[in-house]
Formats: sequence, structure tokens, C-alpha cells
Amino acid sequence: MSDESKEAMRPMHHDHQMKMDHEPRHQAGVHHEAMANMAEKHAMHMSAMPATEEQGAMNGASDMAGMSGMDMSDMNMDDMDMDMPGMGHMNMGAFKRKFWLSLVAAIPVFILSPFMGLHLPFQFTFPGSDWLVLALATFLFFYGGQPFLSGAKGELQDKAPAMMTLIAMGISVAYLYSVYAFVMNHFVDPTGMTMDFFWELASLIVIMLLGHWIEMNAVMNAGDVMSKMAALLPGAAHVVQADGSTADVALAKLQEGASVVVQAGEKIPADGVITAGASAVNEALVTGEAKAMEKTVGDQVIGGAVNGNGSLTVKVTGTGESGYLAQVAKLVADAQADKSRAETMADVVSRYLFFAALLVGLIAFFAWTAIAGLSTGLTRLVTVLVIACPHALGLAIPLVVARSTSLAAGRGLLVRNRQALETAGKIDTLMMDKTGTLTQGIFKVNAVKVFAGADEQTVLGQFAALEASSSHPLATGILAAAKARGVAAPTATAVQTLQGVGLTGQIAGKDYAIVTANYLSEHGIAFDRAVFDQLAAAGNSLSFLIAGQTVLGLIAQGDELKPDAKALIAGLRARGITPVMLTGDNQAAAAVVAHQLGDIKVHAELKPADKAKLVRQYQAAGHRVAMVGDGVNDAPALARAEIGIAIGAGTDVAIDSADVVLVKSEPQDILTFLNLGRATTRKMIQNLWWGAGYNILAIPLAAGVLAGIGIILSPAVGALVMSASTVIVALNAMSLKLN
Repeated sequence: MSDESKEAMRPMHHDHQMKMDHEPRHQAGVHHEAMANMAEKHAMHMSAMPATEEQGAMNGASDMAGMSGMDMSDMNMDDMDMDMPGMGHMNMGAFKRKFWLSLVAAIPVFILSPFMGLHLPFQFTFPGSDWLVLALATFLFFYGGQPFLSGAKGELQDKAPAMMTLIAMGISVAYLYSVYAFVMNHFVDPTGMTMDFFWELASLIVIMLLGHWIEMNAVMNAGDVMSKMAALLPGAAHVVQADGSTADVALAKLQEGASVVVQAGEKIPADGVITAGASAVNEALVTGEAKAMEKTVGDQVIGGAVNGNGSLTVKVTGTGESGYLAQVAKLVADAQADKSRAETMADVVSRYLFFAALLVGLIAFFAWTAIAGLSTGLTRLVTVLVIACPHALGLAIPLVVARSTSLAAGRGLLVRNRQALETAGKIDTLMMDKTGTLTQGIFKVNAVKVFAGADEQTVLGQFAALEASSSHPLATGILAAAKARGVAAPTATAVQTLQGVGLTGQIAGKDYAIVTANYLSEHGIAFDRAVFDQLAAAGNSLSFLIAGQTVLGLIAQGDELKPDAKALIAGLRARGITPVMLTGDNQAAAAVVAHQLGDIKVHAELKPADKAKLVRQYQAAGHRVAMVGDGVNDAPALARAEIGIAIGAGTDVAIDSADVVLVKSEPQDILTFLNLGRATTRKMIQNLWWGAGYNILAIPLAAGVLAGIGIILSPAVGALVMSASTVIVALNAMSLKLN
């Protein structure tokens, strides 16, 4: 819970037995123009970024709120956008079309062109077929190969050659040398002795496009954080004019110091201070807290919060990018920009292969040129570089990711960033937001105590009667408890609010009131202090029912732990992972929950920026951090952590900032993800060894290092081994299981 929502733990007419520090909220309003500008800047940054992981956003995805009932069967993946590794911003439909058109163009090449000099049984030629192959190969190189060429350009500009550079090198060498071979065979040496690599060019482009398409389908990044931030705000504000009337003004034109009227059920347009009115304000969309808060004159409100059933007049304390939501958006964008620079295992392997192939190829070229002439040296160079093309490597990771995300989906996990799977086994610290992650986020009646000979059922019914017309979260808890116990509430009349205290009303002609412990003390009404202290120490909110000067009973309510929260903590410790609880709640309340969980480490009274700052501090100390949260205030920390895990029932912004979504909102699923991540990483490493292992052996043999003893890898044999390694990584990926 953020600092902005700490008042939620101290309702106006109930007594929460823990001190609350009502610190000022972030000032400044937030308007659509500022959020739109931030979204545009973020999109431009991500589009230009030579991304090394699948962090980008897919626009136009389904609403992710309420994930427990999510059905994605009708989602149109073709309309989605994402930032592919090293490729920049790509539309899913455009990428799909690129693959299919490339495949159609590649099939004739496979039939009409030899396989590294080896003629396969299904191949044939006809007069002019080589010209057709040249035309199709040219189309493939410039159309199908465009994403890889663009990606390589970005990697080289960043001085970080990786998978895109390795692929671009392979297809460029294959195409250029094949064009050279075509010219030689048709215009210089009609005997056709110069071998081309059109078959290899076509197969590499198609396989690489297929691998990336598989991964795009498997890793369904849904949503855009910035647009979801902007969606939290209304389109206009009801600004009070000089004559007392109101006029609708676009948020982009909302000025600091303006007074705005917020009607019942409307969203608050900007951060500000209430100058008139009182209402219960629901900040769940902003803070992730599933509670409304009583607000009155002098209280601060956050832009994007939803007003309850009262009317408010709010003085805007600022506009522009200094508002709460805009500040959170900036934290998220900065964190994602930093996080996107992380490398995947495939990137690292590809970089080494790129430099190894280039170095070995050049050595082979100069050595063989000196020994047998330029033609032989050139052939050796091209053979090395083409054999280094990562056919198996290009499928090694996507196939594992596809299998892993499929297993995850079957267990209520939506993996939105493949790098999270690679990082899961390295995590040593798990930070968790308290409310909604470890606790239910809903007040429940934990105890009903009666005094002065009163009957428990009767007291609960009287509580329910007075609370019947209230929408306050604690009232909801009392009414739910009465219903669950089959208690019929009598009818209460003349119910009135005691500001800052509770309620009064009449039941069967007799006066009753629901009040706080402070009210009892101030009016000299005696109550059982021992019972009070015991329940308060457990972190409960306490409400007293009185008739005149007599206390009839009390109700203790608290936010309960989720059923498997303790099992999660035990499971983390068993894996050598340190659990850390983060909360905007006060230290005393946090300590109660921490004790219930087993005295885990706690950081309390945090603002949104503080959570992200703590993640950064732990990372600076050498820790690998995963963060779990569900509110907008958790979004910066989710984006900053090595792995961000969002509770599926949380806000869209939190979900869009995360790498993994717990669809069923169950903490125990965190352990399932960690297990899956470790199993996935093992498979990835195995496949990388199979994919790269072929290159490690084939590159020096193709260069002719053993030519002195009569062993030299021919292109045909190299192609067969390459095909075998591709089949092996595919079968190995499909063998991934989660016990």
C-alpha cells in the first residue's frame, strides 16, 4: 500500500489500533496530455531499442483485470505489436505475413536448388530455373531477411553483436556468395563448378522467422503500461467558474489551483485537496488496495481514484508530469529502459559464435589462399560462415519457451517475458507487496465479543442494522459476517454519521451507536481493556456497540492472510530465497503480518518510488530480485526487478509492468513459476549446447584445421549434421516437463 493510501487503514467511524502517519501525498495533477506525451516517448524509445529480450508491449490486447476469469481464446494476435529482440517494433500480423510469404518463396528454392552441393531426390531443374531461384532468393534476402538485417544494424550500433548479427552475417554471406556463384557459372565459367548457397539462405531465413514467430505466440505481452495509466483518468473535469457554475474542461487544460467538482461514481481528475463535501473514495485502481477510504475536507485525493456516493469539491494542487500517476509512469518507463539492456543466454552464445566464426573464417581464408589460391580460400571462408549460421540455435530457445509457456498457462501462469524464465533460477530475494499479495485485501470479522450480559447473535444483528446502508469496507465485512451466520438484522431508523467516530441510530425505539475506543475514553465509558489490547495487538480494527453509557459488544476485523501465504514463505526459504515484505502500511501493522508469516524481513511506510529504490539497492548489493505486487504503486518496482510478478486480480498497470502474471492470484503459484523457470533454464542450456556444439565442432573442421590428415568437412556433410542438430533441439524442447 502506498503512502497515499495509508488513511485506508484508519476508517472515519472505526478505530484502527495502530498509529497512522498522515503524510502529505505527492502534489500536482495528472492530465491526459502529460500521460500521452510520456506514452509517446516510451513507445519511441522501445521501438528504437535494439531489444535483447521480449520486453515490449502488444497494443490492443484484452483487458487483463480480473484474470481469474480470463478467456483469451478470442484474442486477435494479428493486431498485436511487440518489440522483438533486435528487430524493433513489429506488428504481429505483419510478422506472420512475412513468414508465410517467405515460406512460399522458399519452397521452389528448396526444390530447384542443391543442398550445399548435395542433390536431394525431390529436386529437379528446368531451363531458366536458376534465374527463378535467383529472383526468389533476392526477394527472400531483402524481404524475409529485413528484420534480421535491421536487428543486426541496431546491435552493431550498440557495439553488442548477438543473435541478429550472427543471422545477418549468415544470410548476407550466403546471398552475396551465391550471386557471385551465379555470375561465375553463367558468364565466366559455364561448367558450373562454383557452388551456391541459395538453399541455405532460404532455409535459414524461414527457420529464423519461424523461431521468432513461435516465441511471439508463446510470450503474449498484453497491454501498454502508459495507455493504461492514462485510462485511469477521466476525459474532462467539472471546473468551478467564477459565478459558481461548472464547466467541463479537458484535462490537458486543467490549471493548478482550479476547483473541480467530482460527482458520485466519477473518477477524480487530478491530485488535490478536498475543500467541500465528504465521501468514501476508492483508490483500488491506483493503489491496489481493495478498500474505500472516508475522505472529508482537508484530505488529499489522487487523480484516478473513484469517488463513492458523495459529492466532492477538490482544489487541484498541480498539473503536468508531477502528478502521482505521471511520476509512477516515469519510474516504470525508466526501469523498463534499464531492464531491456539485459542479455539472454542465446545472445551471449551468439556473440561468441559470431566472433569465433569471423575469426576462424578469416584465418582459413588467408591460409588457404596462400596454400591453394584465392578461389579455395574464398570457398573455405564462405563455408565456415554459412555453417556457422544458427539453424538449430534459432529454434533452441523459442521451442523451449513455447513448451514452457504452455505448461505455465495450464497452471495459471501467464509468462509475458521469456527472460524471466532464464532468470528464475538465479533469484535469491523475493520482495512482496503485503495487501492483495500476502493478504486478502478484504476486511473480515475475526471476533465478536459481548459484554453486560448481551447475546452475541443479537449484538451482531444490531451492528448489521446500523451498518445496513453503509458502503464502507468495514460495514461490508460486518454485513457479510451476519449473513454467513444466519443473523437477521432488525430495522434501524434515524441512522446518522458521527464524523470521525461512527454511527448512531434507533432500533426498536432505543438509541444505539457504533463508536471508537477513543470515543469511549473521551466520554468516560468503561470497556474491557484486556480484550481490547489483545485484539488490537493482532492488527484488528475494533468497533464498539453502545447503548447509552453501556458497552454491549465489539467487533474485531482484520485483513486476513491468504491461505497459502505461509507455505509460500516456507517454500522460498527451502529454495534459499530470502522473502521480504514491502508495504506502505505503518510499521506496527506490517510487523503483525510479518510475525504471522514467520518473522520475515519488512520495509514499511513506503511510497511507490521507495519500493523501486529498495529493489535497486538490493540489486546494487549483488542480489537477484523478484518483485510481487498488484497495484499501480507496485509497477515501478515490478519493472525494476529482474522478475516482476503481478497478481492477476490486480490493476492493469501492475500487470503490464510485470514479466509474469499469476492468473489465479494464488501466492503458491510463485513457487510453481520458480520450479518451471529452473526446469526451463536447464532445457535452454541443453539446447544451446546442442545448437552451439555443432558449430564448435563444424567451424574448425570446415576451416580445414585437420586437412593435414585428410579430414575436412564438406558443405554437404556439414549440412546433414546441421539438420540433425535442429531435430535434436526440437525433440529435447518437447521433453520439458514440470513435476
